[in-house]
Amino acid sequence: MDAEQPHFAGCNCENLRYMKTTLYAVLCAAFCITMAAAEQGAPAAGKIYDEQFSSLERELVPLAEAMPADKYDFAPTHGEFTGVRTFALQAKHVAYIIYAVSAAILGQKNPSQTVAENGPAGLTSKDQIVQYLKDAFAYGHKAMASLTNANQLDLIASPFGGDKVARVSMASTALWHSYDHYGQMVVYLRMNGVIPPASRH
Repeated sequence: MDAEQPHFAGCNCENLRYMKTTLYAVLCAAFCITMAAAEQGAPAAGKIYDEQFSSLERELVPLAEAMPADKYDFAPTHGEFTGVRTFALQAKHVAYIIYAVSAAILGQKNPSQTVAENGPAGLTSKDQIVQYLKDAFAYGHKAMASLTNANQLDLIASPFGGDKVARVSMASTALWHSYDHYGQMVVYLRMNGVIPPASRH
């Protein structure tokens, strides 16, 4: 949760080995599913991932909307939370990474117009941040829809540097990374007396 370090070099990286193992398992499962789907005439990779991305959107956007505007600068202080992101930075960071991996999938320049992992510094109000998150999801849907059974394993440049990666791995990153921060944001809401929308049913 360190706001200063590069995400894949320091943010929650005590779990990075576990996340990588999980990612590989997800990729293997996705490959098997989509290959079987191709044989049976079922939905292609893009539809499968877009459905998962839509489920994420239905949880994350209402969560961002549920936090009161005057609590967007909240960050935990009890315990070891020095330097963690505020709720606002959590939401902007999630949106930025969705933009980054989606642009990589599409082979486009990141439309977020910033290289800062916490999103544009000029976005400070709740309304601005929620809209930034919604716009990131809209762009992400385009990326998910572009995945096919034929192109999902093509190697593309990673927005995080290093070796090239499979296109589908960036789609997976949009999901697991967002859910990682969703869990943190849920705690922020509860610490402020707000029940997360997904827990109200």
